[in-house]
Amino acid sequence: MASLVLGPVQRHIDATSVTIWVETGSPGLVEVMTLAGPDVPAGGTGPAGTDALAASGRRPAAGGSAHTFTVGGHHYAVVTVGGLSAGTAWPYQVRLDGEPVWPLPGEPPSMLRPAPSSASPRPLTLAFGSCRVTAPQDKPYTLNSDEHTSGLGTDALHALALDLRDQYGEPGRAAGDPTPDALLLLGDQVYADHVSPETLAWIRRRRDTTVAPGEEIADFEEYTRLYAEAWSQPEIRWLLSTVPTAMVFDDHDVRDDWNISSSWRAEIRSQTWWDDRITGGIMAAWLYQHLGNLSPAQRASDPMFAALTGPDGTGAEPRQATDALRAFARRSDARADGVRNDDIRWSYRWDLGRTRLVVIDSRSARVVSPDGRRVMVADAEWDWVIGQTHQDGDVDHLLLATSLPYLLSPGIHWVEAASEALASGSRGRFVARQAEKLRQRIDLEHWSAFGESFAAMAELLRGVAAGEHGPAPASVVLLSGDVHHAYLARADLPGQRSQVFQAVCSPFRNPLGKGIRRVDRLARRRLVAGGIRAVAKLAGAPDPAIDWQVTDGPWFESQIAYLDVDGRVITVRLDKTEPDGTPGGLDEVLRARLT
Repeated sequence: MASLVLGPVQRHIDATSVTIWVETGSPGLVEVMTLAGPDVPAGGTGPAGTDALAASGRRPAAGGSAHTFTVGGHHYAVVTVGGLSAGTAWPYQVRLDGEPVWPLPGEPPSMLRPAPSSASPRPLTLAFGSCRVTAPQDKPYTLNSDEHTSGLGTDALHALALDLRDQYGEPGRAAGDPTPDALLLLGDQVYADHVSPETLAWIRRRRDTTVAPGEEIADFEEYTRLYAEAWSQPEIRWLLSTVPTAMVFDDHDVRDDWNISSSWRAEIRSQTWWDDRITGGIMAAWLYQHLGNLSPAQRASDPMFAALTGPDGTGAEPRQATDALRAFARRSDARADGVRNDDIRWSYRWDLGRTRLVVIDSRSARVVSPDGRRVMVADAEWDWVIGQTHQDGDVDHLLLATSLPYLLSPGIHWVEAASEALASGSRGRFVARQAEKLRQRIDLEHWSAFGESFAAMAELLRGVAAGEHGPAPASVVLLSGDVHHAYLARADLPGQRSQVFQAVCSPFRNPLGKGIRRVDRLARRRLVAGGIRAVAKLAGAPDPAIDWQVTDGPWFESQIAYLDVDGRVITVRLDKTEPDGTPGGLDEVLRARLT
């Protein structure tokens, strides 16, 4: 009997098409079709919801199909549904070998949601955030830390899903529809170095956890378990089935501090278990995260996708497909050593009406080569990023998303800039060794710790905001996560005609420890930040070519942020699950107009 292991997950969208990603229990044909008409409501249960959808018997208004392909014994498919109307949502059904498998009985149907059109734009909402530890909602859960004895609190994505299900409306997007047009997951979708008790029990049944990597993820098969656990919770599964989702991975998707420095890479590669871990992690990231970011045209021209699906689209021989993806993963990892595999790119672009979203890989695209080169994004990929900011038409807003924040609080910025200068040898080899140890111990790895890339981003922002890359947009907004708190910063650049902001939201679920919060608060004090700057200058840290200040925040605990776009007006909002320390639903704690 055909079965749907995971998904459907709604992925890449444009004004006329939607991509659906699935994992299935066996090879077969996957079909996705819309069931449209006034007699097919979009919300509720029983006769007003899924049952009515199934009983309507209407012919599909639009649809698409694809055969599965197989990697490591797991079966996947991506289906493009075209011929849709921009900005209109309609219920859909998934079939495996002709058998309906989604939506589930008694559940609200999922909706296909194409992007708004640039020719006739409408208000747009983009939700974003990062860092989600998978754990049950109905019992306490910790990360083996005394600082989290009260548990991890409410998952913000779980709370969002429940809110949307409660408010779900009729087919077609109407004023007041609370569903975001897209959801951007900015890293740490899974935690390979902090697994749940349920996954740990499964791992212990599979192998000896007294042998490295112990209770962490070991290989591709264990990664598939992680993603299945993260995306199969009923509310999360429904949310991902009905909100188009873009993703980019970060360090915990593989391991904490992944690619922080050349010495880190040398040390981790000396571990006999690391090759299976990094190869499996990148394979899984490509299948579960990156594949769905690609447009239909990009998939059609992608050599890796062709190698997996075979010449006739029914799937390559499974062993050959697995070996091809494994080889790709190893080539991708080698880029950090300075190997120029310029055909590999994890960054991508979505156009949502007159809003352009450019997602920048700031983790696997790094170069931390033994010869001392340190850049956040490899040269070929950075050239591609610059090219996406040269507008081939008027863009009201440019969103540059990167998992790691570009603009930190000034005090922390100077700590990271100083760490790079010292670890690079500005004060001798002994100090460099100590600085490297400190860098790894306290995660000094953001854009501020990659001075060449920090300067390159400042120049990119200046050129776009000054109108040198085409008509200046109303705003340039950097979107990031990673740091387990939320804040808003405003930047000032010479000759700017666009408003430039950094909006950070993290975590969905993984609170920052109290000790780190105290350090963060201390570093934000003007006198302390000034002292850190003076010491950093003595260490050889350069002056940044951009001025900025944190205007709002920080906020901690579980949260999710939104950008609301209406023409050339853009507003940022922040919802928290525990604004008063009590777990529950979402409550707004910030609403700030940026333009």
